[in-house]
Amino acid sequence: MLDWEFIYANIPLYQQALRLTVRLACFGILGAFVLGFLISLIKFYRIPILSQLCQIYIELSRNTPLLIQLYFLYFGLPKIGLVLSSELCAVVGLTFLGGSYMAESFRSGFEAVSKRQYEVGLSLGLTPVQNVFYVIFPQALAVALPSLAANVIFLIKETSVFSIVALADLMYVAKDLIGLYYETDEALLMLVLAYLIVLLPISLLARLVEGRLRHAGFRPSSDFSGE
Repeated sequence: MLDWEFIYANIPLYQQALRLTVRLACFGILGAFVLGFLISLIKFYRIPILSQLCQIYIELSRNTPLLIQLYFLYFGLPKIGLVLSSELCAVVGLTFLGGSYMAESFRSGFEAVSKRQYEVGLSLGLTPVQNVFYVIFPQALAVALPSLAANVIFLIKETSVFSIVALADLMYVAKDLIGLYYETDEALLMLVLAYLIVLLPISLLARLVEGRLRHAGFRPSSDFSGE
């Protein structure tokens, strides 16, 4: 049987840890969106040198765990005199990891848009920047949305390793309670529920938006695709 008194007594700890986790996740995911979008534009326009550097970053980021990246930021950088706070390490690490995934999602969206769409935008007198934001990006976003939503959920789940840099996040609180009171089932139940409170609405909202886009027929034109 679950110890409900233990659960009720420790709800405030999980609430505090949840707020910290969500706050850091929001900053990290926002940074990942911005970084990923910029990288996808560089690769979309095939800018020399920068495009190759972005590909190196993507391979490095996607093929190293967030745990190792946080170790490097928190324990490695001080060796060269650069000390970051625990929260900044968490945000930078999540941005570094998430940027590569967001970039690939945006890239797939951009590639799904017909090149003729880009040419038509230019023929109408739009600048390259206006063309991207008013013509290409809305269509690309409709394609990339499911992948972007999956990346958001993935990155929030990755916050479970933040405790390695001495942050009192959800996982830290759960491990602390288990170590102190041996109430494993109760601590893990609250941990699962806390993540569900955050992740389930995001998943449902992403499905709703995707369904609305499909129903509205908001899809990039396939005419002249790749030509």
